[in-house]
Amino acid sequence: MRVALIITTYERPDALAAALHRVERQRIAPDEVIIADDGSGASTAELIAGFTRLSRVPVHSVRQDHEGFRVARLRNLAIAAAKSEYLLFVDGDMLLHEEFVADHARLARRGWFTQGVRIHADFGLTRTLVEHPEIKPGFFSPGLGGLRRAYLLHSPAAGSVMRRLANGLVAVKSCNFGAWRDDLVRVNGFNEAFEGWGPEDKELALRFEHAGVRRQTLLFGGIATHLHHPAASRAALPANLALLEQTRRQRLIRCEKGLSAHFG
Repeated sequence: MRVALIITTYERPDALAAALHRVERQRIAPDEVIIADDGSGASTAELIAGFTRLSRVPVHSVRQDHEGFRVARLRNLAIAAAKSEYLLFVDGDMLLHEEFVADHARLARRGWFTQGVRIHADFGLTRTLVEHPEIKPGFFSPGLGGLRRAYLLHSPAAGSVMRRLANGLVAVKSCNFGAWRDDLVRVNGFNEAFEGWGPEDKELALRFEHAGVRRQTLLFGGIATHLHHPAASRAALPANLALLEQTRRQRLIRCEKGLSAHFG
């Protein structure tokens, strides 16, 4: 099974540099890395170019002009560019445990998508991790969010036991998310009608459910620390929630405005 790691980013080269540092230190490397950039400036472009030159695995980049929050379209560009069978989605402000790719690959099963978890770092810890990305937060590290610090515990055996039991405990979030490429093609990828923050990831999961693709949740593995940033605007949330409800009510499998637009 070939695995692609898809990383989305926008105008945060310091966080992206720390994230790529962790990508290079995966015990089992992905077969390809795709960096999806939402119209960032020259600093991000230079960082991506340098990482591409030095990476031990093939790196591809896709880019769109920044015209507001269009992460659904950005992820579809990356899916269209991917050559691997299994796709892992993370954000460019996520610092990955060295077993991240290995954990996701071990749990991957045909007919399932995988929801991972994240641990929030506060402002102080974020500043430390950006400056020293080699530091790995532990369970007792200061600056981690509440009980979620338990997500830092690594146990593949426990993760396999909990893969279905944890579905009711963890919300769908595409910042740590794995799916088969052909399942994504079948449902037409992310719904690009979603512009502005949320919940395009939950809508995709709902269409997966309608298509018979089941969910599993990766606990005690696929560990990622989420760097602090200001919250995105929620101005588009009412309209986006209406789209989610339409998908639920009509039991939609494919979205109209999606991945198919990016195939030649």
